[in-house]
Amino acid sequence: MDKPMTELTPDTLFSRDQLLQSWLDVEAALARAQARLGMIPDWAADGISRAADLAHIGREAIDADAARTMAPILSLTRLLAKAAGKAGDYVHWGATTQNVMQTGRILLLRRADAAIRNNLARVAQRMGRLAELHADTLMAGRTNRRHALPITFGFKVAGWIEELDRTAERLAGAAGRCFALPFGGAVGAMHAYGGRGRELNRALAADLGLRELLVAGRTVNDLFVEYILQLCLLAMTVERAAGELYRLMGEEVGEIEERLEEGTVGSSTMPHKVNPKYVVRILAQCAEVRSFAVPALESGLSKHEGDAVANHLLAAVTDRVVPLAWRLAEGFADLLDRVRPVPQRMAENLALTDGGIATERLMMQLAPRVGRARAHDIVHHALDAGLAAGLSPREALAADGEMAGLMRAEEVAAAVDPSGYAGDSAEIARAAAHLAEALAAHLRSG
Repeated sequence: MDKPMTELTPDTLFSRDQLLQSWLDVEAALARAQARLGMIPDWAADGISRAADLAHIGREAIDADAARTMAPILSLTRLLAKAAGKAGDYVHWGATTQNVMQTGRILLLRRADAAIRNNLARVAQRMGRLAELHADTLMAGRTNRRHALPITFGFKVAGWIEELDRTAERLAGAAGRCFALPFGGAVGAMHAYGGRGRELNRALAADLGLRELLVAGRTVNDLFVEYILQLCLLAMTVERAAGELYRLMGEEVGEIEERLEEGTVGSSTMPHKVNPKYVVRILAQCAEVRSFAVPALESGLSKHEGDAVANHLLAAVTDRVVPLAWRLAEGFADLLDRVRPVPQRMAENLALTDGGIATERLMMQLAPRVGRARAHDIVHHALDAGLAAGLSPREALAADGEMAGLMRAEEVAAAVDPSGYAGDSAEIARAAAHLAEALAAHLRSG
């Protein structure tokens, strides 16, 4: 007889043992709630609760019976009733299969959500540390994959932190709606409880720590779907940050390194290669998580007051995407521990345009003298002419006659020095570091 696992991991989250035990937990909670309301005797609830242990009933026995009935909850309750003795007469009192299955999955999903939140707290903490340490580390800001304006690496990370904060807020909202009790009897109107169905629903929800639903039917798939879609958005957020780190790791950029253990080999045929190992796994997982958005939406299209087709699809999607998102959050936190910025390479790349990256400042210094539009044209035309003549931006500006008539050479040189033109990057990075610290604490608090 297999004993159900109590330590949840992504691999065991929706394992057969965990699912069966979650369904037994729901049956026990139902009996306790009904006993409190006088629907069944107290002694029956005690007997059912004692017997609702997979280690006592046996997974093999349930599976063998379910192979014949093709109704796993019927088989489970039949064997639970047998194990509970006389108390077994009150097992599954007025409930239906989907009530128990969906509620059990919600209980497991809630535990996974806590693990995901804890890992996102680690992500926020590590991002905050990077933002703080590199608040002043200059690098090239890029738009459309071209140099735009100077920023700091801490500022880049700040954008990831604020997006993570929004993502965590959306995920928490979806979780608050998802962790509700879908227990309404055969079609959701609590027929079997003689007008006391909502009272029972309230008591059972309190026992399980779930939110009440007015229509606690079998077509509440949207609650699960919304949560899954938020996990897809989480994967998008992670992929945006991890994808940028991956691009910054290429030799042509070289601004980020992935710390690897000694002896790591990149290629079996190219001795010089040491490929990134962790970021590529994260990016693959992100793509896989996001791929579940469409089938999740399909599973929300349940028909009438119950639809086994939609429910089978929803269970399949949930069982895949939630453990994968858990692994993703855990792996991303580990990746951020291995991220090593290379400030020297950032400085070298920043200098590639020889001052061109800071010409907005030159334009803005010219603007009070000739107007902003004219200032833009003067700088742009000087750079164009210099490019045609094979000059660097700094050389082109120094050689331009119109520029010389408006600003001294030393003023021009100072204006296009990128080291003094990172805007509010450092201030924003440090504010984001504080945001990350608060976010980490909030995520851990549950």
